[in-house]
Amino acid sequence: MAAMRRREFIERTVAAGVAVAALGQGRLAAEEAGRKSLVVKAVRHGATKDKKIDAAVVREMVHAAVCRLAGKQKPEDAWPVYIKKDDVVGIKISTKFGVGSATHPEVTAAIVEGCRMAGVPDDKIIVWDFEDKHLAISGYTINRGPGVKYRGVNADGWEDRPTAIHTCQGKLAKILTREITALINAPVLKSHPIVGYTNCLKNHYGSFHNPPEAHGGGCDPFMACLNNLPVIRTKSRLMLSDALLPVADRGPQPAPQFVWECRTILASVDPVAIDAVALKILDEQRVRIQKPPASAKAKCLLTAAQMGLGAADMEKIDLVTA
Repeated sequence: MAAMRRREFIERTVAAGVAVAALGQGRLAAEEAGRKSLVVKAVRHGATKDKKIDAAVVREMVHAAVCRLAGKQKPEDAWPVYIKKDDVVGIKISTKFGVGSATHPEVTAAIVEGCRMAGVPDDKIIVWDFEDKHLAISGYTINRGPGVKYRGVNADGWEDRPTAIHTCQGKLAKILTREITALINAPVLKSHPIVGYTNCLKNHYGSFHNPPEAHGGGCDPFMACLNNLPVIRTKSRLMLSDALLPVADRGPQPAPQFVWECRTILASVDPVAIDAVALKILDEQRVRIQKPPASAKAKCLLTAAQMGLGAADMEKIDLVTA
C-alpha cells in the first residue's frame, strides 16, 4: 500500500510538471527550477520490416511514448495531460517532398487517436501542412468535410499582414493563428544541406508563406526566431518526432539509399531537447555511413537554446525509454 501511494505521488507530481509545460511555460519554469528537459525514446524492432511500417506497432509506440512523458500508465490518462476536450487541435506534419520523407500516416493516425482519447471530437482535429498537394503525395486524403480535417494552408490560407521572423516578413498560416488552440508538432527526422537536419523546429517552416527567405546563415537565427513567436510557443503542447525511417543524407527529399530502419518515436514538450536528441541519432548514423556530422551545420539549435526555447545540451536532457 505504501509503495502504491508513493507511485501515485510520483505520477501526479510528474503529470503536474508536464501539464505546466503543455501550457507553454514549462520549459522556462523547468530551467529556472534546475530540472532537466525530458525526452522519451520509444524503439520497437517490429515497427518496420524491409522499410515497411507496421501500423499496430507504431500505434503502441506513440501511446507508450506519451504515457512515459506524462507519467501515466494508460494512454487515455496520458493524452489529457496535454490536450483538453474543448481544444481545437492542429497536428503539424511534414509532407512537402512526398512519400519517403514525409510524416508517416500511421504515426499521424495514432496522434489523432490520442486526441480522441483526450475527448476532442473529430471535427475539432486538423492535420495540416503547407499545401493540399503535399499531403496528397504523402499518402493523405484531403478532407474539408465532416470528421478529422486533412488539408493544406494553400494560397488563400495565409494572414494578410506579415509577421517579422528576424529579417524575414512571413505571413503565418491562419490555421495556426485563428483556428487552433493546441498544437502538436509531428515532423519526420531528415538530413538537410543547409541546416544539417530537420525535425521539430524546422517543421514550422511550413507555418509561414515564404520559407525560402528564411534559409540564410544556415537558418540562423530564423529558425529560432520563428519558434519564439508567441503564437507557436503558447499553443505548442506536444512534440512527437517520426524517426521510424529517417533520411540520413541527401534530405530533405526522399533518398532511399540513405534511409535506415531506426524504428524510433521521440516525444517531448521541449522542441530544442527533442531536436538535440534527434540530431544525435542522425549524427550516429552518419558516422556509420561515413558522412560528416550534421550537427556541424546546426548552429540554429544553439541559438534556440540561448533564446530560452529549450535545452540543447545533452547534460541538461533526461533521455528515457518507453
